[in-house]
Amino acid sequence: MDETMDPAGLMVDAKDIEAVPFEIPGATGGSFLIQILNQDVARGVVTTIVHLPAGSRIPAHFHRGGPEMHYILEGDLIEAGEALGPGAFLTHAAGTVHGPHESQGGAKVLTVQQWQSHDGQFDFHAAEEQGRPAAAPPPGGTAAAALPPDPTAPNPDTRDAEQATG
Repeated sequence: MDETMDPAGLMVDAKDIEAVPFEIPGATGGSFLIQILNQDVARGVVTTIVHLPAGSRIPAHFHRGGPEMHYILEGDLIEAGEALGPGAFLTHAAGTVHGPHESQGGAKVLTVQQWQSHDGQFDFHAAEEQGRPAAAPPPGGTAAAALPPDPTAPNPDTRDAEQATG
């Protein structure tokens, strides 16, 4: 993706964007791929198509950096046990635990989110470990302001969190 393009507009064809391997912490069931359609580094926003393989699972998690939106383009997505198909839309506020995300037959999901990434690590915080709940934000529709600072972040005051290493 050419990050020097005109900030006033962008037009791309997703079929021209290569799907590359994408490692998601704790995910199981095959190789996940991602197509980065647009990335606004200055604002920290990224638009992607995430390819979930058949039989895959992404554990429940949350993001500190900002909201995340998903639109199912193809296939099936099971969100916290509820089956969704093409045309379904879901969104999660910063700090809200969501997932697990699963797919029986595979899926392509258009995702827009705040992309807080440093040195290949990104804003993904597991909310479960080996099938058991892990330390997570407080219940009841958590907000980013309610989250404790991430000690692995380069600057905890900005809550510009990186993936937990522990």
